[in-house]
Amino acid sequence: MDIAVNGAIARDMLSEKDYDLCLVDIRTPIMNGKELYKHILDEHPEFKGKVIFTTGDVLDEKLLSLLNGSERPYLPKPFTPDELRAIVKEALEG
Repeated sequence: MDIAVNGAIARDMLSEKDYDLCLVDIRTPIMNGKELYKHILDEHPEFKGKVIFTTGDVLDEKLLSLLNGSERPYLPKPFTPDELRAIVKEALEG
């Protein structure tokens, strides 16, 4: 497991290594999760199905539209370790 503190670091990591899954926080500094997801779609389209979003802002209609339109699972904050394990398991099996 690797951790990136922002989307720019995650973008670089995706170019250097293959990952089974990427948990993308929508609100990160420097490059946010929306920008990272766009990069994934443009530069690593094969990785699209390996993204799970997480966010504490589920009241933002534009954000909900993005999340629903991405057809990727998302985990609203705060979440429990059990909820995280369940969504990761589901994403890896699907």
